[in-house]
Amino acid sequence: MSTSPSAASPGDAWPHPRRAWYALGVLTVGLLVATIDRSVIQLLIGPIKRDLQLSDTQVSFLIGPAFVIVYAVLGLPISRLADRHSRRLIIGIGIAFWSLMTACCGVARTYGQLFWARAGVGAGESSFAPATYSILTDSFPPRQLPRALAINAIGFAYGTALATIVGGAVIQAIEGMPPVVLPVLGEIRPWQLVFIAVSLPGLVLALLMGTVHEPRRRGLLSGGASLVDGKPRAVPIPQVLHFVGAEWKTYAPIFIAMGIKTMLSFGTTGWMFEFFSRTYGWATPQTAYKVGVISLILSPLGLLSGSWLAERFAKQGFDDANLRVLQIATIAVLPTSILYPLMPDPNWALALAGLNLFVASLGIAPGNAALQIITPNEMRGQVRAAYQFVFNVVGYASGPVFVALFTDYVFGSDASLRYSLSAAAAIMGPLAVFVTWYGLKPYGRSVVRARAWA
Repeated sequence: MSTSPSAASPGDAWPHPRRAWYALGVLTVGLLVATIDRSVIQLLIGPIKRDLQLSDTQVSFLIGPAFVIVYAVLGLPISRLADRHSRRLIIGIGIAFWSLMTACCGVARTYGQLFWARAGVGAGESSFAPATYSILTDSFPPRQLPRALAINAIGFAYGTALATIVGGAVIQAIEGMPPVVLPVLGEIRPWQLVFIAVSLPGLVLALLMGTVHEPRRRGLLSGGASLVDGKPRAVPIPQVLHFVGAEWKTYAPIFIAMGIKTMLSFGTTGWMFEFFSRTYGWATPQTAYKVGVISLILSPLGLLSGSWLAERFAKQGFDDANLRVLQIATIAVLPTSILYPLMPDPNWALALAGLNLFVASLGIAPGNAALQIITPNEMRGQVRAAYQFVFNVVGYASGPVFVALFTDYVFGSDASLRYSLSAAAAIMGPLAVFVTWYGLKPYGRSVVRARAWA
């Protein structure tokens, strides 16, 4: 099988469903593995801090900036490679590299070694999203794409939920365990053994990427004329910026709305355990188990329901089908986001938080599909990398801080975390609703234009 992508003419058949769904399955497992490898450190903060004698600030840099900054910075150059060369090869190398770096976290003896190993995990994972979305966009027709991306997103949902559920069990299992001695590696502490263990599936998965079909590229701006030696030509960054700038009324609402929603989502999840602890006195393992089980059930249901709704709107002839679903989800999530932190009873808060998770999940796959469908193939990886930058820097890094600022400087009390969560949603949620509404008509026009080169 050739590793060089080629272009498909509009009349070419899509990949055989068996190939497309197999690729989707492998890439979904890949996202699950990536989510666990990036988040496992959050389960091990206690023993890492104790054994390496770290401060809270040092630990926070391991969790966030060490991963996020490298992930965001390397996303663009790697995505440019994904827009021209074999995407499955890029993904395979990325999986192998981040898995190796996860294992390196397990042999780190100092803070500096662990910091750079975490940066290596971010570097490897920066290759995954742009190439994955490009493969799936060329494997499934536009009307089926939201469903494919919803299934792929289940990998993230399950990775997060499983990490949450097993978190308490892992902590209890390794607590008090003596170090083990491994050949070559020598003495390994229990938390280091966890890093090594979770790195192994990725090494197997990297080899499995060789069996994934590399689909022909669709949606090239100039069709076959944009190929050089059978590969899409390298599009200069100024040309990418010019294209996005010309379509700013479409791209800006998608980026801004998803950035706000992601910030609120990470702000909520980042403080979820503390919210239930400070407000209702629940222990972290108790909250982790309940939230994890709810996520396992409701996140996939929300993702698949949102994709079904997008397909239904598309069949009814709505050009803005994907963004329309995102708009519905953005409106529906507003009351639950504001109200669940204010509930007098923890079970009511948990129920509303679960409903909030379901409704928020409705727009994830259609929102991702919306971005892919309107972007030319030569630019998809790069535009996706820019979106990942917003997702990680604005959402992952800024979301928890945004909530904390309310707690520290507006309400002035740790016990007021519930009001901080509610206020953040009440202020930013309506802005996300307005921005998404503003982008509906421009997005529909962009979809019509995109059909000319799809």
